[in-house]
Amino acid sequence: MAATRVMMTAAQTTSCFLAKRAFLLPEKTSHGALCFNRRALALKSKRPFSCSSIYNPHVKVKEEGQPETLDYRVFFLDGSGKKVSPWHDIPLTLGDGVYNFIVEIPKESKAKMEVATDEASTPIKQDTKKGKLRYYPYNINWNYGLLPQTWEDPSRANSEVEGAFGDNDPVDVVEIGEAQRKIGEVLKIKPLAALAMIDEGELDWKIVAISLDDPKAHLVNDVDDVEKHFPPLETDGKPANRFGLGDRPANKDYALEIIHETNESWAKLVKRSVDAGDLSLF
Repeated sequence: MAATRVMMTAAQTTSCFLAKRAFLLPEKTSHGALCFNRRALALKSKRPFSCSSIYNPHVKVKEEGQPETLDYRVFFLDGSGKKVSPWHDIPLTLGDGVYNFIVEIPKESKAKMEVATDEASTPIKQDTKKGKLRYYPYNINWNYGLLPQTWEDPSRANSEVEGAFGDNDPVDVVEIGEAQRKIGEVLKIKPLAALAMIDEGELDWKIVAISLDDPKAHLVNDVDDVEKHFPPLETDGKPANRFGLGDRPANKDYALEIIHETNESWAKLVKRSVDAGDLSLF
């Protein structure tokens, strides 16, 4: 039986529908100050690129099918009951260094859940391989999910990470807080670090972050704080996985640059400036 639950988000960013106007994240100068992209200034906006914004802070999450089956889906509904895309329609940022994070895999679980980027409304489903449901070999000890309105462009090589190309997905988040969250929950987070995972030859960024309501949130603001207050992270367990950037996590500023770049890539995607292939844009 399908189940519906209601959660609160702070998603109130004004936006556009499928790129009628482009809003881009601020760029950093060499002095660390923020300056806004000239394209954004020309449009007289300082907001990140956003699409089909959710004005109502109440977002319903509707489950269809039974968990751990091929048909199981978690859909997102706006206040009117219309299906919306967690990838495209939930704003990336709330301002003041706060970002939205969508939980796909709750802490202490092992079913590999992911946003179905090739399905209409991009619901969350369990990943499959050769027709079989996928699982971690253990219960993960963090909340795992995505940053909305980001995209790792598979046509773009990263010269700093062995020339690896993007994995064609939204950017992943490893949320290291103590609470176990729910599938489809939208959290306010602050980024802390970035891991450059190279998975089967593709670049798969992991943004390490913490929910603002976590008891330790005030203690961690950068990668050094994470290493001080939290145990080392192991992100998959497959021996084929390896990491770029010298097998070390990058700092917060680097993580914010990755978020900025992948938001720009997503903007090009929904404006159809690049080939979307099988990806759903709504």
